[in-house]
Amino acid sequence: MTTLQLRFDVRAPANAPSSLAEIVGATLDVAEWAETHGFSGCSVSEHHGTGDGYLASPVPMACAIAARTRRLRISIAALLVPMYDPVKLAEDLVMADQISRGRIVTTAGIGYRREEFEMFGVPFADRGKVFDEFLEVLRRAWSGERFEWRGRTIRVTPGPYSDPTPPLLMGGQSRTAARRAARLGLPYQPANNDDDIGAFYRAECAARGTTPALYPPGSGEMVWVAQDPDREWDRIGRYLLHDALTYAGWQPPWQQGSAMQSRAHDEATLRAEGLYKILTPEDCVAYAKGLGEQGSLLLYPFCGGTPPDLAWEALELFDRAVRPELGR
Repeated sequence: MTTLQLRFDVRAPANAPSSLAEIVGATLDVAEWAETHGFSGCSVSEHHGTGDGYLASPVPMACAIAARTRRLRISIAALLVPMYDPVKLAEDLVMADQISRGRIVTTAGIGYRREEFEMFGVPFADRGKVFDEFLEVLRRAWSGERFEWRGRTIRVTPGPYSDPTPPLLMGGQSRTAARRAARLGLPYQPANNDDDIGAFYRAECAARGTTPALYPPGSGEMVWVAQDPDREWDRIGRYLLHDALTYAGWQPPWQQGSAMQSRAHDEATLRAEGLYKILTPEDCVAYAKGLGEQGSLLLYPFCGGTPPDLAWEALELFDRAVRPELGR
């Protein structure tokens, strides 16, 4: 059966009528609602200094969602490891693992926005070296052993709920990222569905004697449900466009694209692209079934600051008119 997933960005740009506090509260309410209405997981992400409130502290947010739920799987995708003190991050992820009882899964990301590295005092040119170093500190810290790092004596307690470490995946859309995942024996979650990078990861695992575990991101298409898609585009199109323009503006020329990469500069073009889909219930059922038994349907209720009342309207229509058909 197609799985149902939610994505949260927890932001309120200037053109959004809702405050950030309202978006945060509604996010927690929706997450609690979701696990009793057929959803298996949700994801949160991380960026800094964006000007629209984009979630900068995904670990506390994931913990808040975990505290409001019992079964929902929560993904931090991705957590920008170079922006942290790795010892404190190791402690925070242990507590997140304990709070969620293993339901919070972290995808380690290196980051790509230069201004974020500048904000945290990390030289952009050294990002790979810093990433490798901090990953090693995390993994050693989770062992509970006492060790020396940068002149500091480190011992992280308590230990994680999960054995042997909190669930950790490797992100990144490059051969370097795939090679790093294989070398560390970590599951790999690339940014898009490039078959070549998946094959390269498997080959690297074979060469190093590690077991491959590849988690491609899926189609990346975001879905909303409305009885009248034309009316819904009039109501939320500007928020979807804000999301698309923001990500397009962040993508550096050297970075390979993510699964969700729009080239639109206006709402009409965005709609025609089809990455952001507003579907009737009937069309949504057909779309979901077309994803196949292993497919994942991704809803993005507060995309770009979409007001909570409009998000709830779409979610309740989905629950009433789409979800019952997916189990048939």
